[in-house]
Amino acid sequence: MRLTRCQAALAAAITLNLLVLFYVSWLQHQPRNSRARGPRRASAVGPRVTVLVREFEAFDNAVPELVDSFLQQDPAQPVVVAADTLPYPPLALPRIPNVRLALLQPALDRPAAASRPETYVATEFVALVPDGARAEAPGLLERMVEALRGGSARLVAAPVATANPARCLALNVSLRQWTARYGAAPAAPRCDALDGDAVVLLRARDLFNLSAPLARPVGTSLFLQTALRGWAVQLLDLTFAAARQPPLATAHARWKAEREGRTRRAALLRALGIRLVSWEGGRLEWFGCNKETTRCFGTVVGDTPAYLYEERWTPPCCLRALRETARYVVGVLEAAGVRYWLEGGSLLGAARHGDIIPWDYDVDLGIYLEDVGNCEQLRGAEAGSVVDERGFVWEKAVEGDFFRVQYSESNHLHVDLWPFYPRNGVMTKDTWLDHRQDVEFPEHFLQPLVPLPFAGFVAQAPNNYRRFLELKFGPGVIENPQYPNPALLSLTGSG
Repeated sequence: MRLTRCQAALAAAITLNLLVLFYVSWLQHQPRNSRARGPRRASAVGPRVTVLVREFEAFDNAVPELVDSFLQQDPAQPVVVAADTLPYPPLALPRIPNVRLALLQPALDRPAAASRPETYVATEFVALVPDGARAEAPGLLERMVEALRGGSARLVAAPVATANPARCLALNVSLRQWTARYGAAPAAPRCDALDGDAVVLLRARDLFNLSAPLARPVGTSLFLQTALRGWAVQLLDLTFAAARQPPLATAHARWKAEREGRTRRAALLRALGIRLVSWEGGRLEWFGCNKETTRCFGTVVGDTPAYLYEERWTPPCCLRALRETARYVVGVLEAAGVRYWLEGGSLLGAARHGDIIPWDYDVDLGIYLEDVGNCEQLRGAEAGSVVDERGFVWEKAVEGDFFRVQYSESNHLHVDLWPFYPRNGVMTKDTWLDHRQDVEFPEHFLQPLVPLPFAGFVAQAPNNYRRFLELKFGPGVIENPQYPNPALLSLTGSG
């Protein structure tokens, strides 16, 4: 059978179409990196790294110079500039496919993926480059990649030759205690965190598995999250140049950037649940409640504050306020001649470690009912709420016939004062709550009272306080800590 010319042409066309379809199908199944930008130029490693610029101020920056410096080293270098909203004044970025502007704040007219930074990164590695850096020497990113691959650290960093180059720090993050503690790095150049300007390189999958990968300030956010996970950063013997026209060159621009940076950092730490930052040398920064704010937690249900369900203990700012209130109230009572003693969980904390129990949310004191009239503030509280000259609020509690002293009108952290009176040698009172420790007890525990360190001062406590506590809570209570309501939440069963 002989083929006509038409049949041969038709067969050739069918064969060509099949080959084209096969090639297109093969392309679609290749990784994005292999078909992203055609043949590489200038570097065999560069396109494996995306330069990601996040830390800059829209009103004054050197981002265009930064981007241009990397493109001069490798014209195919992927660069992503990330901002919450469209920067203004607009950034003068080159209009080429491998330089992209990522806007992270969701918008009505854009798909959800457009607000996710990982959408813009198709490389194995990401280099977080701060504003004011410049790539002048060739091969820096390649050398950082090799250092990351050849070492055990999850991040590597190269300082930028600015007035504030990076230095190594130790960092311990305790979510349970709401704290971040910085100190000198014992094994520098391997460290937990950096302070100062540096280019930081890590795998893209590691960056985008963090809960807040590009939260600002980037350095603060990144190292809080990586230190919590136990990831080390290696500070390399490489240096990126500083911008030829550095950002924030005027005093006004620096003042504005510092002001906005402080606001941004405080918001970040509060959002991440950090209430106290401790620096080497003992400097403390507080980011929680104070006299002008509400306390850090809401109404307590079932003697179990909400933070215990989050596997956290009492925020340190709340403990500080409770200590201050307790010290002040005890001073007022002693000056007025009111006999008092540590009660309940407060006595238990004093017996265990001389302080408030780390998960407690108030302080309890017992007082002699007959001494109430000696104290001006308590007499005033009988008639209504009294705000004294220090801003503490003295009042009768709504739950029963006892007194409460609040830290302030805004902040309701408090000390409860329970009036007891003797009856046939037994101390009793008129208001009883559904607490296992809320029981009568022999007056001889108060004759005499004994001093006991508590919350940074010395308070009065029942004599033989171990027997007193075991009467109220049960045997072994000092040695066997437990949450206030084990039926709801057990200390041994929490993380």
